[in-house]
Amino acid sequence: MTAQDDVLDLVRRWSAAEQQNDAGLVEGLLAGDFAGVGPLGFVLTREQWLVRFANGLVNRSFVIEDPQVRGYGDAAVGIGILAQETSWQGNDNSGRFRVTLLAVRSGDRWLLASVHIGPLQAPPGPPQAG
Repeated sequence: MTAQDDVLDLVRRWSAAEQQNDAGLVEGLLAGDFAGVGPLGFVLTREQWLVRFANGLVNRSFVIEDPQVRGYGDAAVGIGILAQETSWQGNDNSGRFRVTLLAVRSGDRWLLASVHIGPLQAPPGPPQAG
């Protein structure tokens, strides 16, 4: 297996753990100094990321579409589209988002050091003729 394959597997396992709302599974995939950026720009520490489920986050579906990985030695960057059916404290937060993941090699395994979830929108079209 290549580093890219290993990181793609990490992304698959992470998205499955998120969909299962399983903080214990997610915990085993995050680096100790993990930082997560949510779709509204808030930044969460590892501990804050893990407690989301206990505080009212419910993922009904959490899928990373078209993940692409670029390796850089003991680090790798993954980019894809997050398609989620999610609610936060009873309010629907479903949608499609751009997701960027930073993975780092720790010994013989890969961990997520950072996740950034942001808006997904079409690129601007050509200027309007005036």
